[in-house]
Amino acid sequence: MSHSLSGLSRRDFLRYTGLAGTAAAFSVTLGACGGPASTNSTGSSTGTLTAVIGYGNNQTWDPLQTASAFSMAANLHCYESLVEGDPITRDPFPGLAKALPSDLTGTSLEFELRDGAKWHDGTPVTADDVVFTYARVLDPNEKVLVHSFFADWLAEVRKTGENSVEFVLKHPFPYALKRIQTAKICPKHVFEGKWKDAAGGKVVGSGPYKVVEQAPLSYTRFEKFAEYNGPRPAAYQSMLWKSIVDAAPRVAAISGANPEAQIVDNIPPANADQLRRSGRTVEFADGGNNLFLMFNTAHAPFDDKLVRQALHYAIDKQKMIQIGLQGAGTAATSFINPKLPASQPAANDFTYNPDKARQLLRQAGVTNLAITLSTTNTSLVTDCVKVIKEGWDAIGVTTTLDSQDTKALFSKLDSGKDFEVVATTNNPLQFGNDPDLLTRYYYDKTSVLMTTYARWTGPESQALLDLQNQAAGENDETRRNQLTKQLLDMISDQAVIYPVVFTQLGTAWNAQKITGVRAQGYPGIYLNQAKPA
Repeated sequence: MSHSLSGLSRRDFLRYTGLAGTAAAFSVTLGACGGPASTNSTGSSTGTLTAVIGYGNNQTWDPLQTASAFSMAANLHCYESLVEGDPITRDPFPGLAKALPSDLTGTSLEFELRDGAKWHDGTPVTADDVVFTYARVLDPNEKVLVHSFFADWLAEVRKTGENSVEFVLKHPFPYALKRIQTAKICPKHVFEGKWKDAAGGKVVGSGPYKVVEQAPLSYTRFEKFAEYNGPRPAAYQSMLWKSIVDAAPRVAAISGANPEAQIVDNIPPANADQLRRSGRTVEFADGGNNLFLMFNTAHAPFDDKLVRQALHYAIDKQKMIQIGLQGAGTAATSFINPKLPASQPAANDFTYNPDKARQLLRQAGVTNLAITLSTTNTSLVTDCVKVIKEGWDAIGVTTTLDSQDTKALFSKLDSGKDFEVVATTNNPLQFGNDPDLLTRYYYDKTSVLMTTYARWTGPESQALLDLQNQAAGENDETRRNQLTKQLLDMISDQAVIYPVVFTQLGTAWNAQKITGVRAQGYPGIYLNQAKPA
């Protein structure tokens, strides 16, 4: 899922965002891969890194299409964008570009490619590859996931020299350097007319590591790319990333006196103290992962914003954090996680207030309300929705939980099946952290969540989208922040799709073996600054 999902069919949405929970497996492929690796000024590399990722490696590897946690993380160590960014702050630095443009207030951005950059097959990277990549990004008929990160503000990318390009903007866009990070440049001679190869696990990049082996639902193996000449040479001769979805064996891989892995992501909070006692470093990071409610506005009385607000006020978020998240979470006092710099307090903070919830239902003229709450069946959601039911039952709303596999739930929604309210999780932060992206991820004129599932159209939705566009195109930072605040207020007032709590994500590593790593608030790991201890 993306900033606006424009160009994606409903089936594509499920297929590529991971909401469906599964994807077609790909065959074992020997390919090449590269991307920004460790901060390693000497270029020397040594040994093998073993990492464990808590997600499957069998979903699409197409760098312009994937939302798979495993392949997105791997592609960060494979493909390069013109502009790269810090994994936490997204502060930009040159990737394939030789330098960053200094002026973002106009409608033209120029980039020159890094001298001597090569693909893993030894072919030089050229402006033709950049133009080829962005032609696909901007073509709505290609229906790529990242299209929506660019469609509203980027008109075209054109070649100005053998190794230089110009971005022609529809209007000034202050988040351009962050957004460009999401488009990994792909080799034209490898993937033109052959994007199925990319989806199936063939990875040909320009960075410090290349993929040399894929074992679906098991592991991916990387090796150093000797001809990489970018800013972050490989710190390891090889890397082995194991895919272990079940929590117990994943935790076991980083446990004990001689753990097999140096770093493991997706650590359950319940295991943190145990790992720390065994000498591991465990950190939890705030991010975009959230449990949210989505209302079907075509199904009365959920077309009334007072009812939607009432149901949010009836939820004891602190109890949910205690019980469902075991303390590793934050109450949603705004649409964007209040722990993120992009957030601002919203007009409605939805602090637990059952009396206000009852008053809003009375104001809406709603009595004897009965709700079927459709939920996904992951352990996190299952534990959290019990608190939702308890809160709703307490204000006189008869609540029935309908829990099912993620794929089954969204297949029903995809087919147009009627529903009342959905509770599930999602995380836009893996794509970026600017407020425009974090709101458009859910709210946009072509958003599957907003228009297809929530069925929210009409003047209120259009007013929200207009304000969103106004904020995104504002060059003055003070004024842009003011408009963003108005937008967050409006989203909280409508509460069509709105978070209840934000979860923290845990990462554990063996500090005696690896340095230069941090926990991040989105799935996967980032080893571009890692090196042996």
